[in-house]
Amino acid sequence: MGSTSTRARDAAVSLKTLTASGIIRPYGPRKLAGIANSLRKWGTNPAGGFRALAVRDPNGIAIIDERGELTFEELHQRSNALAHALRDRGVKEGDGVAVMCRNHRGFIETSIAITKLGADVLYLNTAFAGPQLKEVVEREDPRVVVYDEEFSDLLDGVDIDDRVIGWTDAAPGSPEPGPDTIEGLIRSASSTADLDPPEHGSRTIILTSGTTGTPKGAPRPQGGIPAAVSLLSRMPLKAGWTCHIAAPLFHTWGFAHYQLAMLLGTTMVLTRKFEPENALKLMAEHECDSVVVIPVMLQRILALPEEKLDEYRLPHLKAVASSGSALPGDLPTQWMDRFGDNLYSIYGSTEVAWASIATPQDLREAPGSAGGIPHATIVKILDPDGKELPVGESGRIFVANDLQFEGYTGGGHKEIVDGLMSTGDVGRFDEHGRLYVEGRDDEMIVSGGENVFPREVEDCIQNLDGVAEVAAIGVDDDDYGKRLRAFVVCTDGASLSEDDVKGHVKKNLARYKVPRDVIFLDELPRNATGKVLKRELVDRDDS
Repeated sequence: MGSTSTRARDAAVSLKTLTASGIIRPYGPRKLAGIANSLRKWGTNPAGGFRALAVRDPNGIAIIDERGELTFEELHQRSNALAHALRDRGVKEGDGVAVMCRNHRGFIETSIAITKLGADVLYLNTAFAGPQLKEVVEREDPRVVVYDEEFSDLLDGVDIDDRVIGWTDAAPGSPEPGPDTIEGLIRSASSTADLDPPEHGSRTIILTSGTTGTPKGAPRPQGGIPAAVSLLSRMPLKAGWTCHIAAPLFHTWGFAHYQLAMLLGTTMVLTRKFEPENALKLMAEHECDSVVVIPVMLQRILALPEEKLDEYRLPHLKAVASSGSALPGDLPTQWMDRFGDNLYSIYGSTEVAWASIATPQDLREAPGSAGGIPHATIVKILDPDGKELPVGESGRIFVANDLQFEGYTGGGHKEIVDGLMSTGDVGRFDEHGRLYVEGRDDEMIVSGGENVFPREVEDCIQNLDGVAEVAAIGVDDDDYGKRLRAFVVCTDGASLSEDDVKGHVKKNLARYKVPRDVIFLDELPRNATGKVLKRELVDRDDS
């Protein structure tokens, strides 16, 4: 009985959410039949979702990038052609195709074409170093690698059977694209006809961030309605919006909004490289309703001179979707005081997708919180024995939802307790049901017998005037056993001393949380998704 009532309640919430977002709405008989036929054959994977968009809104703008605009019909036809061309090159159901592309139409077209073939798509990080790239490609063994021309040198030493260039910087008016480019394959394809749905369900393999070693492959089924409902239950995105996806598409967060676009009919505004003023310009020029970012992008935008920020008021911007790492210090307040209460912060991981969403109200009322739990998601705080802890007590964060990965491609899995998967973080709930993430369970240090998480100290230092960025790691200490070492990047023109930083922490936190020492850097080492590479700071410490 309880299970039946739960399913009924979930169905009601899903229907309400999908209707409010505009995914479910009235259509004429002909369009309705075409959409239903597409979804019946293909489901809500990218092949079916974008095919349905070509039926319901063929002339709607699907993509705006540095090469111009593509309609949903053009995107459907071009991905059909690319799928036929890849099949002619030997790609078949169950094969793997790797994509190492920045944010542009080729990334989207290739992803859809691979799904139409029933092949698996492996997204490679565009910031990989040569050894990382070689190790991942050897482990995953893709049939074809589609890559931007700028990464050619990185791929020179990698054993790959077949290569296709996704983007070339050839100037306008150059000779016709060659056969080994996406554009060349599309133009010379044997057909643009619809393909038959494959028997093999295409998987997406997204790599972990690799902040502690070689990235692992985390496969998951292609997204659809459950993933959309989960996000939309706490983030009011609407059908027909224009969205600047600034976060890398190969990252879980950028990828999620590419998948949402197929359901919402979103116009995706893409650019290959993020530059803060250009991001503001794109949002203003295209009257973007939403933007998808990682926190360091917001930091870089807010670091622009006041006169530049004043040029871009962004009155159309309704949702700023941030994920990938925590929002540092008072960054949420700074953003919302300037651009309005439109900021949403999403906590999760490659393995569990999203676990909580902080709304603008959460960020105003409970700075530092990770927000509330979205629909059809269970989050529990467990002790070392796997028992659930009461409100207010800190423990390991475990999550259950429909979006979990299937286990690493190279073997291994995240710890699972009673169907809930570990995020690798420690946190707690408050009395209002908001989640607080205190730090990585493997970063916690014991200082003078007390547990200390770097994130709390980082957030404290971040709020000191003159600090642009900060990261902290544990180091040995003769008196306390362990202490934190802080690495600080100052804002332009700021002058801070080690005593300034230590004194600020001492005023706001317990004495044992004061860093043992402070090192000033010009910048923190980060990967392409904006996460600080603390292992490089450890190496620096050991040198």
